Amino acid sequence: DETDRWIPWSRQFMEPPADAMTSFVGRMGSSDFHLSSTKYNSFWHDVPMRPKEHASDPTIINLVTEIPMFMAAKMELNKDYPHNAIGQDINSDGTPRYYTYGSPFFNYGFISQTWEDPSVMSEEGHFGDNDPLDVIELGSGPLKMGSITPCRVIGSLELIDQGETDYKILCIALSDPDAHKIYSTNDLDHVKPGHTNKLKTWLKRYKTSSGKAENTLASEIPKTATEALSIITETHERWEMLCGKDGTHRANLPIQSETFWLDSPSCRGSSTP
Repeated sequence: DETDRWIPWSRQFMEPPADAMTSFVGRMGSSDFHLSSTKYNSFWHDVPMRPKEHASDPTIINLVTEIPMFMAAKMELNKDYPHNAIGQDINSDGTPRYYTYGSPFFNYGFISQTWEDPSVMSEEGHFGDNDPLDVIELGSGPLKMGSITPCRVIGSLELIDQGETDYKILCIALSDPDAHKIYSTNDLDHVKPGHTNKLKTWLKRYKTSSGKAENTLASEIPKTATEALSIITETHERWEMLCGKDGTHRANLPIQSETFWLDSPSCRGSSTP
């Protein structure tokens, strides 16, 4: 019974720093916590990939925040849970997962309507990680969990995590005070010297505090915003396949997707084969 489990002071139950357009059940810090959107049926499938008010600018995407800046609890979209709610990742022993290397100095989330197909191999010979495309927002303050934030793409990093490709799209929230100065990772380092190197170090080392080996990057040089947009386009096309928009039947999808909840209006719904 998790209500009787001893929790260290650093992992105490707390009210989630949630966006006003969300609702949740359970207690944060326990496996029964799930946070859903009150506006969209699914964070993954129904939130538009790009905000309508910036439709003419392909560099602007919608960031769905899973982990606000400075929060140690490892939250993530649940691909199998009804309506793809956000919950806390679970360790192999069933306990809620926390970052132990240090709280992230960035906001972390994903781009809706994207999917890193595990059957697709990258140029470096690694397959997709079977998740929506990850996003790291490098602004100056925390965003709310479950918030949907217009964000300018400035580049990407390709993390190799346990042999899988795990792209990290880098962006700056349009609401950030420095957004008008930052259009690339070079701009980021001009405004915030050393920030890109600090991020690369964190990504490579954050699992070492749990006794695991360092992650690697496919390249120490971030991809440009243009290159990152190509990744977004490709993973959106794979999401369209996942949802049957190209006529693909669910039975023909990779076996790794067989437990996914895809019954939202913008995906397969209840009548799509």
